[in-house]
Amino acid sequence: MGIDDFADVWGRVTGVQSAPALWLVVATGLLALAVVGIRAPWRFARNAVTIAHEGGHALMALLTGRQLQGIRLHSDTSGLTVSRGKPTGIGMVLTAAAGYTAPPLLGLGGAALLASGRITALLWGATALLLALLVMVRNAYGVLTVVSAGSLFVLVSWLTSAEVQALFAYAAVWFLLLGGVRPVFELQRERRRARRVPQAAYGWPQGAPEGSSGMPDSDADQLHRLTNVPAVGWLLFFHAVALCSLVGGGTWLLGG
Repeated sequence: MGIDDFADVWGRVTGVQSAPALWLVVATGLLALAVVGIRAPWRFARNAVTIAHEGGHALMALLTGRQLQGIRLHSDTSGLTVSRGKPTGIGMVLTAAAGYTAPPLLGLGGAALLASGRITALLWGATALLLALLVMVRNAYGVLTVVSAGSLFVLVSWLTSAEVQALFAYAAVWFLLLGGVRPVFELQRERRRARRVPQAAYGWPQGAPEGSSGMPDSDADQLHRLTNVPAVGWLLFFHAVALCSLVGGGTWLLGG
């Protein structure tokens, strides 16, 4: 690739694109809300939230100096990120707290890019993040899931019109903002059920992968053991991050 070609690609990535009409932005939000709110599509689309969730754990583990061992994504939309390092301390706390906060914060960052007209930058940035995540995935289903998501972003970026790219980007960001809210409520509900029903009734083994809501090894319970802050306090923190991101990101997307 010559200098002129590189400059052309860089100009495409950093350039400013026009946002779709407001009614189309609202329509993409309603579509994302339907996907998140209806059980059947949510069971499939939740894989994208799991990718962001486990990616949050992985990124924070690296940033805090932990040794990332690998990521596994499962067909039941649960996931597991394994890292080595000190089992207590701020690094472990930040790593555990990064899972449920990652999808809404990614959505908030995406909304900021879209509000500034950086649609192509968002699509290419998401592709780069998925490629970086793929290196650490350690199971076949996880590889298939990440490759499928990355391929979708590449196809939209290269083969569709600017209008289609804008609609796809807005739908994806709306989905992260809205999809970051529901898992926290699911975790809260399953923890409430787990207190009423013995663990054996669920068929969950000790030490099952994080992501199986209601388990003693859920993120909130791990954080409780690490910090002595009640798990409900961490649930409130997850709720606050998700809802504030939704309000802030939604305001940016709607032109506020």
